Amino acid sequence: MDKILLKDIKLYGYHGVFEKEQEIGQYFHINIELTLDLKKAGITDELENTVDYSKVYDIIKNINNNNKFRLIESFAHNISEEIMSTFDKIKDVTVQVRKPDAPIDGDFGWVGVEIKRSREDV
Repeated sequence: MDKILLKDIKLYGYHGVFEKEQEIGQYFHINIELTLDLKKAGITDELENTVDYSKVYDIIKNINNNNKFRLIESFAHNISEEIMSTFDKIKDVTVQVRKPDAPIDGDFGWVGVEIKRSREDV
């Protein structure tokens, strides 16, 4: 199956369990993988036969800007639900949300979640 990828979307948000995270905010990095059949799009060269990734980006940005999630699991779930309900061509969506500045007393690159939702889950 074919894929559309959106990598390293960087958005400033106010998600987190701690009050400080929801007040000060931090950057979140998001990766999206959409699984769908792109053969018709490849043959016709028409946008209507694929998923407009700029609209996918807008969905993610709007969810980030209009919510304060306690858990990045919920953030990722909401992204997947909105993408799947908006685009019926998508068979599966994988959403990775990374939190490089998580409030952990230690040396680490980032923490995050990755979820996969399929059409059967919707």
